[in-house]
Amino acid sequence: MELNQSETFSHWEQWKKTLAKTVSVAETVGMSEKSIDKIALKIGDILTDKVDPENREQRLLQELWRSGDENDRAVLARLIVDMVKTDVRH
Repeated sequence: MELNQSETFSHWEQWKKTLAKTVSVAETVGMSEKSIDKIALKIGDILTDKVDPENREQRLLQELWRSGDENDRAVLARLIVDMVKTDVRH
């Protein structure tokens, strides 16, 4: 079943909000940026290998993840964390 664009956007926004809450909790309990980045990198590997993306934005992230090397993935993980933290501030 094809989702309409508003539903797809809603799923993407919900995914970012959930991730932002997770990052916020990690920071609140005192995790360092380096630790958060390491966890984000591991989660990215798991999601890419085991989860079918729910929308085109997640599919793009998966394709970028698969095409990059370890350094590229570390940068992408950091960018995703920064993206959701920036969304929370707005």
